Amino acid sequence: MKNELLSQVYDHPLIENHELNNLIKAHKKISFKKNDFILKQGDIANGYMILENGLMRSFAFDYKGNDITTDFFCNYDIVIEVLSLFQRIPTTENIQALTDCDCWKLDFDVFQELYHTIPGFSEWGRLWMTNSLFHFKQRSVEMVTISAKERYLQLIKEKPQVILQSPLKNIASYLGITDTSFSRIRKEIYY
Repeated sequence: MKNELLSQVYDHPLIENHELNNLIKAHKKISFKKNDFILKQGDIANGYMILENGLMRSFAFDYKGNDITTDFFCNYDIVIEVLSLFQRIPTTENIQALTDCDCWKLDFDVFQELYHTIPGFSEWGRLWMTNSLFHFKQRSVEMVTISAKERYLQLIKEKPQVILQSPLKNIASYLGITDTSFSRIRKEIYY
């Protein structure tokens, strides 16, 4: 499974087969139990992971102390806290397993070495970062331009695993609405 998963994630025309093998070998398997913290507020991220199976979420506390889900990580997603990892600063977010999870981790120091020695890996990284920036920009605009119901329908389409495995309160906070509003939207859709 490791080779298939990581080959799919790192699929890029500039990464040669022997370089891909080096990338794959550099990842170490790590598992988490439901509710384990992968990263806690105040920690500095020391790597990233590729989620083989399971569901994770990132969340932060708002100024009132409410737990707000900022993202979900599903099968084959890259689990990363970009600001902390690349700026080497303490994170303001938490990452937590919502189910039992199996991942493939790449430590920061190993990442840096591979990033600077495999030209295709740096190109892959730029493409991944560009896509991520696009995704987060689109999400921030959609939070104010489309209804919560439309955002929920979009989440169902894009990440059905979240709908099946996440507590409803986490989905509601991700959508930027109260549990009550979310309950009403679900009734409109399912009844």
